[in-house]
Amino acid sequence: MLKIGAVYPQVELNGDPAALDSFARTIEEMGFDHMLIYDHVVGAEPGVERDPPLWEHGPYNATHPFHEPMTALAYIAGITRRIDLITGILILPQRQTILVAKQTTEIDLLSGGRLHLGVGTGWNYVEYDALGYDFHQRGKRLDEQIPFLRRLWTEPTLTFDGEFDGVDRGGINPLPRRQIPIYCGGFTEPAYARAARLADGFIFAADVDSALAGWARTQELLAENGRDASGFRAQYMVQQFGGDGITLDATIDGLKRWEDSGAHAASIVTMGLGFTELAQHIDYLDEVRNRVGVNA
Repeated sequence: MLKIGAVYPQVELNGDPAALDSFARTIEEMGFDHMLIYDHVVGAEPGVERDPPLWEHGPYNATHPFHEPMTALAYIAGITRRIDLITGILILPQRQTILVAKQTTEIDLLSGGRLHLGVGTGWNYVEYDALGYDFHQRGKRLDEQIPFLRRLWTEPTLTFDGEFDGVDRGGINPLPRRQIPIYCGGFTEPAYARAARLADGFIFAADVDSALAGWARTQELLAENGRDASGFRAQYMVQQFGGDGITLDATIDGLKRWEDSGAHAASIVTMGLGFTELAQHIDYLDEVRNRVGVNA
């Protein structure tokens, strides 16, 4: 059965702490399975000529509010009891790997094992520059970070001498009580290939046709790597790009097609629908719940 959750609509809710609190509590009470939160540390000022130009389709800039996901999810872990907590996605190569290992361990312990770590490379080089990491090395660094995280979560002490990270007979303490699931995210062949080699799942963010094509390609790559796709978690952020945007019927159709593909989970996106109040986002989620049979 498809697990259904909701994406936190940070753009319209303007960084309001009360809205974050209410949204998390409400979707848990409504019976949704998880809450997914986006990540950006630094937004670039819009309308500025840059060399090289920023990706012209980048959806966010300095005018868009973002909660810091590690901090926000630690808070949500304390006010909820059941829903899973997902970073979708954390831009891992612009962060210190060992610090992320420590932060994710803490959230997973505080939540009773409910964290799912979605990671990716991102697109905003202004953000990388501001945080002191090389944008052009982001793919290679992520390839190293994923297995390094898993060692940090399981070995009391370790020595690691990588191209980008290292530790000399050190470790984090306490350790998590399990291997925290790692999902990759993105739109490209390298992202699918990385997930097929290294990850526990993939977070697809596209129109449903593109997401289904990406899921099919990922399954091919899993087979090439000798991995069973049945244990790989495919998560889709249900949204439409272009045209008239998302409609309730399109959302329901996207959920059905995604479930029919054999995938495991989906997250409802309410951003971009013209909602300005928290209640409007919740009402839309309630309509979806009633249509697909989410039970509180």
